[in-house]
Parts: sequence; C-alpha cells; structure tokens
Amino acid sequence: MRTKIFKNLDEQIEIMRSKGLIINDEDKTKQILFRENYFFINGYRHMFMTPNKEKFISGTTFEELYATFVFDRRLRNIMFKYILIIENNIKSIMSYQLSKKYGFKDKDYLNPDNFTQDPSRIRQVHDILNKMKRQIRVNGRQHSATSHYLSNYGYIPMWILVKVLSFGIISELYCILKYEDQKDIADWYHVDVPTLSTYLALLSNFRNLCAHEDILYDHRTNRVIPNNDYHKYLMLPIDENGEYMYGKNDLYAIILIMKRMLSEDEFRDIIYEIGYEIDILDGKVDAVPLNSILNRIGFPDNWRYIVEL
Repeated sequence: MRTKIFKNLDEQIEIMRSKGLIINDEDKTKQILFRENYFFINGYRHMFMTPNKEKFISGTTFEELYATFVFDRRLRNIMFKYILIIENNIKSIMSYQLSKKYGFKDKDYLNPDNFTQDPSRIRQVHDILNKMKRQIRVNGRQHSATSHYLSNYGYIPMWILVKVLSFGIISELYCILKYEDQKDIADWYHVDVPTLSTYLALLSNFRNLCAHEDILYDHRTNRVIPNNDYHKYLMLPIDENGEYMYGKNDLYAIILIMKRMLSEDEFRDIIYEIGYEIDILDGKVDAVPLNSILNRIGFPDNWRYIVEL
C-alpha cells in the first residue's frame, strides 16, 4: 500500500513549482500554506491544470490558486447564510402546520398515526421519530429554550423542538408526512410535493458541505431537481442526452431553489453578494477565462438574469 509522507513548506513549494505553478513571493506563500493547509489549497488546482492534469496552465500563479480558494470560502459563507434562512423558514412552517393539526405536546405530534401509513415506510417513520425523540433526550437540557419548556411544562412544543433538529432530519421528516400535510407545506412555496422533497434534500446536502468547509464550487449531488420554468426562460444549454447542463445538481440548482424559497429581497441580496465575489475573482485570475470558472461552478454565462425573472 502506498503511503504519503510529511512534506515541509519548502518541499510543498517545490512540488507546486515542479508542476509549473509560478511562486512570486516564497515567504508569503509559506505563510499562507502554513496557515491554510497545502492540501486544502491544492484542492483547487483542477481548474488550472492542462488537459493531461500533469501541469498547471502556463502562467498560472500561486496567487490565482489562492484567490480561488478564498473565493470558494466566501461563496460558502454566503450560501450557508441563506440556506440557514430557508432552514428556519421550513422549520417554522412545518412546526406550525403540524402543531395546528396534531397538537403541541411531543406525545401528540410524534404519534406515528400522524404520519404516512404506507406499510413499506412504517420502519422509516419509526426510525425518524426515534431520531427526534433522541434529540429531546440528548439536547433537551442543553438549550435554554428546550430546557425551559422541559423544566416548567414537562414537554417541548414542536416550534421549540425544531431548534435542535438538523436540516437533515427536517428533510427526512417531510418525506414521512401524510400527503395532505406535505401538500399544504409545498403549496406555500408554489411547488409540488416531490419537488419540495428534492429541494430539501439538496439544501441539506449543501448545508452540511458549507458547515464543514468542504470544497463547494464544483460540488455535485446524486439527486437532481426537476426541470422548471427557470431552466427554460434562461435558455440553459442542453447536453447530448437532452438534459440541462446547469442548474440540476450543482450550485446553480441551489440558486434556482432559492429563487422559489427566499423572499424577493433576500434573493436579490444573495445574487448581489455572489456577483460581487465573482467580480473580485475575475480581477485576480488571468490564467483561465471567467466563463470557465462559472461553468465549473455550474453557473451559465447569463447566471445573473435569474434575478429578473
């Protein structure tokens, strides 16, 4: 089995130089590598590599590589902020709908009879309800709001419980609701039930990626969002299989989801913030054209037009 051995900062720089990366300032490069981690920065090299992946494109500098790393960090922070807004919204809507219909005590709203009665999904229902009950046991005393209700009332209403539930659990919870409850929630966002289920799954996936500071800009999910009017209005390119090339399982898919799930003002804000960071990156990177960077993110060349639709 092959093993990786430790490389000091000088050796790390030599590896990059041997692949054609220009190092203009060794001392500053060492400081960045020491502070940010060679492995993490090197994860952004793919955009700057020649077709055979062995060398950097002629003229590529470390500053350009690092600028891409910083861009992804800032993009990740922007996306995380707005995904959290959607997370809070869906938690509020779901807790309101279920509390209104099934009661506000956990013994009432966590009753298995309140969820899908499909025999093939009974085990899934119990698994997810057990996850929620475990959150009450584990986190109930650790958060001030849940602790207050447990201490003073002996139960946690759902509008408080959602505070300690992960987006992943919320996404799973939506999938086991009765269809009429799913539809009431989906109607609020003007989408159908399967579409909202897919939206929540993708948002949860990207949320976790942002929270753990993984590489964001070229991430792709296994699930894809259904084609919608935005794909058509933007006239997004179609591949040889008849599928849209952007906005299906990439970061732009999350933008299309946000178009549905954020307020108009919130959506304008995120497009402005992302555009600002793209413009900064464009001013720092010359080795590859901007549209190559955008396309790797999953953004079409006319990505900003979505705000006008």
